[in-house]
Amino acid sequence: MSAILDELRRWPDVEAPGLVAVDAADRLILDESAELRDSALPGEIVVINDAYGALTLGAAHSGASGIRTHIDAITGERALEANASRVGLSGNFRALPLDTALVSGARVVLLRLPRTLDALRDVAGLVAAHADPGVVVVAGGRLKHMSVSMNAVLREHFRQLDISHARQKSRVLIARAPRDGGHPTPAAAQVAGLEVRAYGGAFAGARLDIGTRLLLENLPDAPVGGTPDDPFIDLACGTGIVGAWMATRYPGAHVYSCDQSSVAVASAHATMLANGIGDRVTVVRDDMLGARASASASFIALNPPFHSAAAVTDLIAPRMFADVARVLRPGGQLWCVWNSGLKYRPLLERAVGPTEQVARNAKFTVTVSTRR
Repeated sequence: MSAILDELRRWPDVEAPGLVAVDAADRLILDESAELRDSALPGEIVVINDAYGALTLGAAHSGASGIRTHIDAITGERALEANASRVGLSGNFRALPLDTALVSGARVVLLRLPRTLDALRDVAGLVAAHADPGVVVVAGGRLKHMSVSMNAVLREHFRQLDISHARQKSRVLIARAPRDGGHPTPAAAQVAGLEVRAYGGAFAGARLDIGTRLLLENLPDAPVGGTPDDPFIDLACGTGIVGAWMATRYPGAHVYSCDQSSVAVASAHATMLANGIGDRVTVVRDDMLGARASASASFIALNPPFHSAAAVTDLIAPRMFADVARVLRPGGQLWCVWNSGLKYRPLLERAVGPTEQVARNAKFTVTVSTRR
């Protein structure tokens, strides 16, 4: 199996030295679940939160078929497909949303532990409610990303929890005997005059992070666009706060909100419905602005992410700036908020066009870049 895993790549996600497609936690999950997988019938294995396909393809290489898998990031989902083709394992799995059909009747669940307790609670509750009563969840991660609170969350939904020995700075939690399950429901809050909804794992949850707050406080009074053919774009929309703010503050405006995360898209959909603007806001899951035509937009707002799977990296924003430049019309504007220490202004100047500082506080900077 090691040879197969060594062939996997992160592409089309960012690739660079130090950013890996497979790590020690993936290998430990596969090792700890080997006997369980050997006794599972076709269709009884589910993989959740598999970053680039290591768990899915590792199981398939060992003989599993009919694997159901869910990857939150569209780049991870596409990496799985590309990796499967590369190692000759296409057709052994199908990608599904994080919903009942994903886990119904499952007997073995391989779970890469999510970064937040709310996300783990959503997954654990769903599995407990709809998997086979004899299901075993093998959940693992890197020690630096794990906490004892994860044990407590799993115990909310499973009567038995076993903890593996650590190996290569990784550990596995094995949960059995499901109880008290339920379907994920979004957290709700009123923020900046908006109803905000957030499923577990969505950036910032049901609150307004300080960078986005600074951006909203400084967006222009009357930007160009906002029509059905030229909507305002909220790129990397998260829970949809910026898109909902534009749809409610600019009379009659049409907005296009997009994010690569399925949980973000579900959260943004819920946010728009809660504010009664679902008819004027289109929410899509996409890798940056891949579904948008070139030179098709006049106004884009962006709070660029800095995580690629579990890795912190500054390589995502430059790719986003390049795609923004492709989609903006000449004279169109990108309004962007970023951590001041990242010094994005020269990148924005080169990728998009003339860039001016609009606002700055102790941590964040808001700029407007005009497409040359």
